[in-house]
Amino acid sequence: MHADHTTTSRFPAPVDAALRAAGWQPGRWDIKQAEIWADTLREHTSPAGHRHAVFPAAVEAWAEFGGLDVTPGGPGRQIAPASFHLDPIHGLHMARTLADLGRALDIEVSPLGTENDSQGLLAIDAEGRVYTLDHTGDWYLGPDLDQALTALVTGTEPVRLTAG
Repeated sequence: MHADHTTTSRFPAPVDAALRAAGWQPGRWDIKQAEIWADTLREHTSPAGHRHAVFPAAVEAWAEFGGLDVTPGGPGRQIAPASFHLDPIHGLHMARTLADLGRALDIEVSPLGTENDSQGLLAIDAEGRVYTLDHTGDWYLGPDLDQALTALVTGTEPVRLTAG
């Protein structure tokens, strides 16, 4: 397999291909849509009074990757690759869950999207680390969005977060 020197090396080839097929390209930046999402989340309060955190790392992630519906091709490394939809509104009614995770991690957490098969909620914290929350628990996908997207597309098994 020869390297194509016309593309950036930001993502491994299969990840780059899956993201481009979903409509991503280097330099993609829809700040208007990101701000609409930010306002929608800021204005929402759960019945119990929980509110969403909105911070630069989340807004930047939404601006570059928001709206993408990513369907990886091929088998995964350790687990099946996840198809996912990067739209923070999937987490609109999860303010309490995200607040609980944020409290456990001692950092603000904001919604990022959803995994289509498991219905796991993708979330990002104020430092840019990415998580998925599903019925089996809370999982750490990576220290930044690039590594988290790579883990999802390549089927790299996430790390379970332990309480305490």
